[in-house]
Amino acid sequence: MKRTSRDIRTANRYDVLRHIIAESPVSRQQLAAATGLSLATVATLVGELLDFGMLVEGGYEDSDGGRPRGLVAVNPTGGALIGVDVAETYIHVELFDLALTVLARADEELRPGERDAARVVARIAAGVADVVARSAVAPERVLGVGVSMPGQVDREGGVSVYAANWNWHDVPLLGLLAEHLPHPLHLDNPLRATTVAEQWFGAARGRDDAIVVNLGTGVGAGLALGGTLHRGATNSAGEWGHTTLVLDGRPCHCGNQGCVETYVGAPGIMRNLRELSPDSPLLHPDDQTATIEALGRALADGDPVAVRVVRETARYLGAALADLVNLLNPEVIVLSSWVATALGEPLVAEVREAVARRALRRPFASVEIVLCPIPSNPVSLGAATFALEGSLAAMRAKQHRG
Repeated sequence: MKRTSRDIRTANRYDVLRHIIAESPVSRQQLAAATGLSLATVATLVGELLDFGMLVEGGYEDSDGGRPRGLVAVNPTGGALIGVDVAETYIHVELFDLALTVLARADEELRPGERDAARVVARIAAGVADVVARSAVAPERVLGVGVSMPGQVDREGGVSVYAANWNWHDVPLLGLLAEHLPHPLHLDNPLRATTVAEQWFGAARGRDDAIVVNLGTGVGAGLALGGTLHRGATNSAGEWGHTTLVLDGRPCHCGNQGCVETYVGAPGIMRNLRELSPDSPLLHPDDQTATIEALGRALADGDPVAVRVVRETARYLGAALADLVNLLNPEVIVLSSWVATALGEPLVAEVREAVARRALRRPFASVEIVLCPIPSNPVSLGAATFALEGSLAAMRAKQHRG
């Protein structure tokens, strides 16, 4: 799809605001250098953002004997953004100011039987209402709500196209949510959300080519190629969890066998544990969160069963990641989401060794493999940036109508 001049203008405004949020306060000259835009273009875009109330003038800095340069800073009170992380076992909601500082959080647990669309929509709406109430932000100041939904999504149509672990097909999620919430709504998936969060605040910042691997109930790979979030033709790029790792291997919810997800997602790790030690006290058969957390604690204590399970999991994960290293030649691979957090650096160390055994020497030499360094929830943070992007596009449209 060809980008219009309005699309380009919105993207440039978003890029400028992204750098201001990361570096605030900053001069227009610094912004021009960081974005590659002309100083005149930056000055125009900054002027618009000041008019919208998203920025404030932030004093001056000396400039090597010349005239002092005016600084601009993000205006934290210029609006609020909400990011929603919908996962297979929980819904996590955060409300941010415009500096992307968390002002309020809410959590809703999703039990195995609570996967019908009406129940999930009600839980999301309750979480959003909760953070607005807790933060004491006036509802009209909420610029938008970004919702991250696992699986394939149609971001333009607001539809959950396919969520394998829930057997959802073509659920009009944002249309259903709009019946409960008065705010502008934006949909994407956790692969895109975590990648944007890493580009803004994490290990992918300043890197042109990065892969962010989500390790949760399901798995996938967010891609930043040439410094740009890669979505693919139908916003489906990154479904690496459903690439084949073992021919005629374990059955997957997607209908295939031997998918990466069935060996390194949380249920797959539980199966690895069950096969190595069927009677292990670490195994909570009906609770993947409790199992993975118990495994992480035992791993930290050097428990031999936990070490063997993680080594076996890393063997599969390393083989699948080596394919990405050879194929895409990234500068960094970030292991993200709750499974990666629970298993921590011991998992990363085993994965590095496994990738080293299978990847080609030259691309492996250029890649770092790290844990997500973002201290807050990267999915809800990334989802909030989608709401920010949407609000900038809406402001541009409003400006034209005006």
